[in-house]
Amino acid sequence: MGKYKTIAVIYGSDSSEWEVSCRSGEFVASRIDGNEYDIYEIFARFGKWSLVAAKKRNSMRMLFPEEARPEVDKTDFSIQVLGEKVKFDFAYIVQHGAPGETGQIEGYLEMLGIPCSTCDSSVCSIVFDKYACKCYIRDLGLAKCAPDVYIRHGMDHAESDALIRKKLQFPVFVKPTQGGSSFGVTRVTRFEDLGQAIQFAFSENHTVIVEQGIQGRELTCAAYFDGKQVSTLPLIEIVSDNDYFDYDAKYNGHSQEICPAPVSDEVRELVQQTTAKIYFRLGCKGVVRMDYILAEDGLYFLEINTIPGMTSASLVPKMVRTAGLDMTEFLSTLIENS
Repeated sequence: MGKYKTIAVIYGSDSSEWEVSCRSGEFVASRIDGNEYDIYEIFARFGKWSLVAAKKRNSMRMLFPEEARPEVDKTDFSIQVLGEKVKFDFAYIVQHGAPGETGQIEGYLEMLGIPCSTCDSSVCSIVFDKYACKCYIRDLGLAKCAPDVYIRHGMDHAESDALIRKKLQFPVFVKPTQGGSSFGVTRVTRFEDLGQAIQFAFSENHTVIVEQGIQGRELTCAAYFDGKQVSTLPLIEIVSDNDYFDYDAKYNGHSQEICPAPVSDEVRELVQQTTAKIYFRLGCKGVVRMDYILAEDGLYFLEINTIPGMTSASLVPKMVRTAGLDMTEFLSTLIENS
């Protein structure tokens, strides 16, 4: 018998990634051990949290029509279902973007004393901001970081343009500092196109980084705590048909995701050890995916995903399958050791 009985799988989000989040959440809910846990699927978007489906142990999944979905009582993280009050004792968060990856929902659960599947609120808030996270990784000295320029909305254009000309070489990547699935991201090859790309990034967030493009192989690795130690999953090499691994490449099949990545044992060990060390030093929980560029002059850190995609076609499930692990057992490991 595990530590928990009633699992709330929370998906949907307040960001552009909400539809991807729903697909991830539905996949996770379908793979959690239904003989071990009661599973409740919660759709949460812009403050409204409602019950999509419920599955008691050893029973069929019960789907609620949209117009008759019970709402979560946020005072104690409970719900009334068919005359019964159900209080959740664990939250499996699958909210890509805000509020799942920003630390907001984790902070709420921490105040109620309810454990969850992902990093704590302070770690999430640091990691979700690409600039803050890179500053942290630079200080750790575990991987290289590409040069960048940080821009806040309203900053003087002449000042930011001068910094970019001084520090960076084209091509560059313009990214909102918060967000995922490549929303708001543009690869820019000419200075003349920079202003439009920055405005596009501001449509997702009020702060932006312009980052030096690094030539090399894109690798990704995931880590998790298995109850005894930080373990890593097999590497994936991403080969995009497009200029970079954008939304189209990620979700419309315009990329190759080679697992295990065809790299030397030395490179594999470097990436896995770096990932495990960052996971430990940051104090991560659950499964966390880290992305890198392997360049001629070393390993460059790109970003951390505290709630990586979890659809059947996503990178982490592919790593789990390649490792020869059962997805249901893997999720139980995450739940019982978060």
